[in-house]
Amino acid sequence: MRAQPLSSFYPMKKILIVDDERAQREALGGFLKKKGFETLKAGSGEEALKQLEESGVNLLLVDLKLPEMSGLDLLSEVKKRYPNIEVIVITAFGSIETAVRAMKLGAFHYLTKPIDLEELLILINRALEKQEMELEIQALREELRDLKKSQEIIAESPKMKEVLSLIYRVALTPATVLLIGESGTGKELLARAIHEASTRRGRFVAVSCAAIPENLLESELFGYEKGAFTGADRPKPGKFELADGGTLFLDEIGDLPQVLQPKLLRAIQEKEVERLGGTRPIKVDVRIISATNQDLEKKVREGKFREDLFYRLNVVRIDIPPLRERPEDIIPLANHFLKKYREELKKPVEGFTEKAERLLLSYKWPGNVRELENAVERAVVLTRKNYIEPEDLPIGHREEFLKEPMRLDEVEANHIRKVIGLTKGNLGEAARILGIHRNTLREKLKKYGIKKSMQ
Repeated sequence: MRAQPLSSFYPMKKILIVDDERAQREALGGFLKKKGFETLKAGSGEEALKQLEESGVNLLLVDLKLPEMSGLDLLSEVKKRYPNIEVIVITAFGSIETAVRAMKLGAFHYLTKPIDLEELLILINRALEKQEMELEIQALREELRDLKKSQEIIAESPKMKEVLSLIYRVALTPATVLLIGESGTGKELLARAIHEASTRRGRFVAVSCAAIPENLLESELFGYEKGAFTGADRPKPGKFELADGGTLFLDEIGDLPQVLQPKLLRAIQEKEVERLGGTRPIKVDVRIISATNQDLEKKVREGKFREDLFYRLNVVRIDIPPLRERPEDIIPLANHFLKKYREELKKPVEGFTEKAERLLLSYKWPGNVRELENAVERAVVLTRKNYIEPEDLPIGHREEFLKEPMRLDEVEANHIRKVIGLTKGNLGEAARILGIHRNTLREKLKKYGIKKSMQ
């Protein structure tokens, strides 16, 4: 049975061929291109490392005999910098000792020249399957980490207490929820809270409609069947199927391409999806939570978002206030993040000085909770003290805040100097601008020691 390539249109797998013989590079490249892979080529280890910095390569084919940097040295460097990239080593000088060294350095497998192309194709398939499996495991680990974050919702302000009250009430129903809020307000965190407070036992599956290219988003949401397109050598379930019995979170729903809006509407209405290349509908039991920082009603009026889909998504609307509108949450959140990063970084940071807290409260936080967390993390990383000072916080108006406030008499003296300068020492004109008597002005000049030359 002939091996079929694992390369996928979603997206096409990239293979970097590293060999100092141009003919070998071209021959392998031509063969792999016919099998549906995208290929890149390099004649040396240094050139290969440079290409790896600029393109998303999935797998390397590396000849051990290379000029200057050997294939084993390149393998070692690749595994150090890009541990998820698989490497198959090729050489004309095969030996058990070299093979063992290559495998110890992290090579997926070892081939000798002349290369058996069918064997190479089988190895590439296996290497990419291993890579996909490891990435899925990594994604699951991140999902478990994210689940723990749902315990980090802090609400001391009346506005956020009202939001949480609404969240826990709606969680016990099957209603579709639309979360509206600026970037960084914690929309996904609240969506997870709804899921965890519900009776649904399936997974929480999140999809960003803005982060995935339009030509990939349909397959991500609805999946595809074997043979649906070039390289689809096995069926793949979409996010709807993965969320069956659970919750599907559609982030940045305002960026959903118009061409996909009817299909999403049908999936929500009929509670079924059809994979790309499929011939039968698949029933799904999914609770939809969507989120956006855009004005969807305006997009509906402009004809950029379907009105019927909007009403399907907007059954229960929850508006999440920006951080600047709930100052009561700023210090509790900052203390929470400080504790988190103090433990993570193992640094003896006890808290914030009073002046640092005043700075946190005076800032408008355009990036909301996400910006606050980043600011606290950076402060914990960089501070050398037990308490975070204003100068430790990367906040826009910090320099202005750190200046000592001027006394009232200093402000008055500076203003008089400015007016005297503008009038070129004309006391009558200066007194008129200042709204005081000329004699009063003379007394103030004397009081503040403003030189007669300014008159």
